[in-house]
Amino acid sequence: MTVSVLVVDDSGFFRKRLTEILTASGQIEVVGAATNGREGVELAEKLRPDVITMDYEMPVMDGISAVREIMKKHPTPVLMFSSLTYEGARVTLDALEAGAVDFLPKNFEEIARDTSQLQKILIDRILDVAGSKPSGRSATPAARPTAPRPGISRPAAPKPPERPARPAIRDRSAPAPVQPEPTREPETPRRPSRKAAPRHYSVVAIGTSTGGPVALQKVLTALPASFPAPIVLVQHMPASFTPAFAERLNKLCRIQVKQAEDGDILKPGHALLAPGGKQMMIENRGGQARVRILPGDERLNYKPCVDVTFGSLARSFPGKTLGVILTGMGADGKEGCRMMKQSGSVVWSQDEKSSVIYGMPMAVAKAGLSDEILPLDEVGPRLVEGVS
Repeated sequence: MTVSVLVVDDSGFFRKRLTEILTASGQIEVVGAATNGREGVELAEKLRPDVITMDYEMPVMDGISAVREIMKKHPTPVLMFSSLTYEGARVTLDALEAGAVDFLPKNFEEIARDTSQLQKILIDRILDVAGSKPSGRSATPAARPTAPRPGISRPAAPKPPERPARPAIRDRSAPAPVQPEPTREPETPRRPSRKAAPRHYSVVAIGTSTGGPVALQKVLTALPASFPAPIVLVQHMPASFTPAFAERLNKLCRIQVKQAEDGDILKPGHALLAPGGKQMMIENRGGQARVRILPGDERLNYKPCVDVTFGSLARSFPGKTLGVILTGMGADGKEGCRMMKQSGSVVWSQDEKSSVIYGMPMAVAKAGLSDEILPLDEVGPRLVEGVS
């Protein structure tokens, strides 16, 4: 079974090159190509592809407008191609907010210099995006074909886990236990009748990847300026994107948000975003917590890496950290959460239904490390009520 892809780009050279790379694998079929956003919207409705690749700067209709139209009419996973510049970051963040799932550099040399490695990265990303949940998909069930979508489940991908059976886990997305259906999430998650007692945390740490920019925006905008704990954020993102992302969050949130710099002090009501391409660690010396920004280690796949930051917090604040894992591909954060749990700290993870890609939170939940499993809409309110 193959995954069907619609390529939308005004560059004939790029359309041809991308089509050659994708079809060479035998796992992907390029079912159409569009030269502008308007044509892309029309072909998306006609062809119903599994994935759409989208440029952002095109004549007739730009990529962001096209994404918005697609999400209204026929929500489909969209992978944006953008430049790794400040302006490219700003536009890409707009596209993600409009409903795009993920992005890649349009300059293929910035992805990989080796052709075989480039092909693997592009194909893996397409296959991962094919199994994601675009933000507009829940609009109308009839908007998508009722037949099974081919190629979505990759042989190497882990199967969705059964809901963790540990008594300590409180899955707030589950219905009242009358006749529970463990393989289904309820349409309307129920909140508990009584709030849990607030707990003091020295720091709140949030790690995420694919789908994270929108998820972080939703969580952080729910927090008051007087939020009582410092926050550290780890989002898988290129170095040229994190400054624009931090600025965007700071404008939207009541708390203060900035890209972390070496030597920054953790403060209540302030969130520090790990810079792209580097690693962020937290040191606690003499009762004062400071940020250490280190060069990205080539042995690590992710820069920044959630495991690195969470691991440093487990050592610096044993039993006093709240770790939160949101939507994302892969399993980054699992080992960091394990270290947190071993030190006595608390871990929350996002539920499957509200995750764009249920990879990182699934890894944490399957390992039995989640104290609570929450739908995205409840993470912000739970932080407000649960952190003293």
